[in-house]
Amino acid sequence: MEERGGNMNKSELVAAVAEKSGLTKTDAATAVDAVFDVVQEELKKGGEIRLVGFGNFSVTRREASVGRNVSTGEKVNIPARNVPKFTAGKGLKDAVNS
Repeated sequence: MEERGGNMNKSELVAAVAEKSGLTKTDAATAVDAVFDVVQEELKKGGEIRLVGFGNFSVTRREASVGRNVSTGEKVNIPARNVPKFTAGKGLKDAVNS
């Protein structure tokens, strides 16, 4: 796999996973989709996923607040909501800084 900077889309991620793992692109796509589905389902239930050395996926509650429409200055009520959150672990932080 070549080193590159910039953005990676899903099909590029699937191709990289296939190359790194020796899976076919079809099997890699199935695996990537499965990981995304499991993360989404766990967060939807309010759970967390902790991957030691990589990071943690969790959900935080953002309470209702009042914001402003930037073009009109009018006050806007922002409802309470759950927000997905990813916190990088030490291994990932070290990897991007080496």
